[in-house]
Amino acid sequence: MHLLAERIILTHLRDAGLLKGDVEEMMKARMGSIFMPHGLGHFMGLDDAEPRSDLLGLKSLRTTRTLQERMVITIEPGCYFINTLLDAALNNPEQKKFIVEEKLNEYRGFGGVRIEDDVVIWASGNECLSKDLPRTVEEIEQFMTKKYLNEVN
Repeated sequence: MHLLAERIILTHLRDAGLLKGDVEEMMKARMGSIFMPHGLGHFMGLDDAEPRSDLLGLKSLRTTRTLQERMVITIEPGCYFINTLLDAALNNPEQKKFIVEEKLNEYRGFGGVRIEDDVVIWASGNECLSKDLPRTVEEIEQFMTKKYLNEVN
């Protein structure tokens, strides 16, 4: 699932003109870890003693066990533009070849975005505990405006 999230992020970055080339080749070069330098999610309410991967860009994965009923897990893909990671990629010939530097530089200083879902695993399917939270830019801005107005008044 983590690799699928990376693949989707890389596809969108390529489609937006920040990256170029074949997404599967980007995956082999570990381009996904530049933009999502964290695991896809983690368990909630359990001792977090999961063994971590030693593969490049996957050290943050903490969900290596099989999901079972009543487990609660976060799903939190994100896309970040972190100067240290971008600079390292631009100095790595295997990664630099995928980067459209002029376009990517427009996003330096932006930071990033990550929206988390919390999910309960049930035998009959999954239950998203955070399904009613705002998701779109418009919904988030409306929510934040209401929060600000409530704090000011």
